[in-house]
Amino acid sequence: MRVLGLETTCDETAAAVVRLKPDGSGEILADEVMSQIAAHAAYGGVVPEIAARAHVEVLDGLIARALEKAQVRPSELDGIAAAAGPGLIGGVLVGLSAGKGFAIAVEKPFLAINHLEAHALIPRLDGRLQFPYLLLLASGGHTQILAVEGVGEYVRLGATMDDAIGEAFDKTAKLLGLSYPGGPAVEAAALEGDPNRFALPRPLLGRPTADFSLSGLKTAVRHAAMAAAPLSSKDVADLCASFQAAVVDTVEDRLRVALGLYRKQGKLATALVLAGGVAANMAMRATLSRFAQQSGMPMIAPPVKLCTDNGAMIAWAGIEKLRLGRTDDLAAPARARWPLDPRVERARNNKA
Repeated sequence: MRVLGLETTCDETAAAVVRLKPDGSGEILADEVMSQIAAHAAYGGVVPEIAARAHVEVLDGLIARALEKAQVRPSELDGIAAAAGPGLIGGVLVGLSAGKGFAIAVEKPFLAINHLEAHALIPRLDGRLQFPYLLLLASGGHTQILAVEGVGEYVRLGATMDDAIGEAFDKTAKLLGLSYPGGPAVEAAALEGDPNRFALPRPLLGRPTADFSLSGLKTAVRHAAMAAAPLSSKDVADLCASFQAAVVDTVEDRLRVALGLYRKQGKLATALVLAGGVAANMAMRATLSRFAQQSGMPMIAPPVKLCTDNGAMIAWAGIEKLRLGRTDDLAAPARARWPLDPRVERARNNKA
């Protein structure tokens, strides 16, 4: 089984071909990614219109390159998977429309993929991770803790009430005059800093729910920076280290609460899994690896290149669905919002 995956939900344009091997694991035959960092750097964040135009300009070429590298003809594919959301709606429409058109042209099944589900399932690529597992999904746009109980079966245990973790990193970097994207810049600066110099808050620490709130931490960083101004390079490094330590401590506490809530339901997670761009942060990985070990389960995170947005995760999610006999029709909509836990969507609709 070979599936083409297309990803255009934010500022990476990606096309990949993934093969399902006989042992149930996946093999990435090609994974082409075109980053837009340079186009958005001057703005300190992603500009939706610029992102959508860039997707239009390069997606066809990336698809051709991926198929050539994988040495797979379009007729040899078993399915076409495209991210249908959540994300910047202009970008989502580009990839979704391309995927539908390609599926029609080659007469293959079409799979509309939830971008978050792709992040949630890509740790299963090596064929060893079994359901159910506890997932921290953290990126520039999303922060939530989920129990992943099967393909299409997700229970949200906690989520951010305001900023996503990746967004907080990006805004902190911008505040301190660091380069875009902010996450890697803050992490690099933190390596040279003292995490104990600035007493920053750990929002919601010890609360009985597993939700996050990061806006107050971001504000505390701004106040600390103003009090220490003008900032030296040492001040910036110490602020980054203190901020990162606060985030990591908060995440560990929220995961401890989520794990307790899940176990109270009489359920046991096979592993603690990190996914999303923030999962590339080495301080986060180290702390949560210790937490997982103390909790009696392994900590699993994809290779760093599969933490950020990519086409391979879309293709793999397509394989996970396709081998269960699940496909989508061409009326599948582009969605700016698309929660994994259906109860969240029902609650939102009831409020509306």
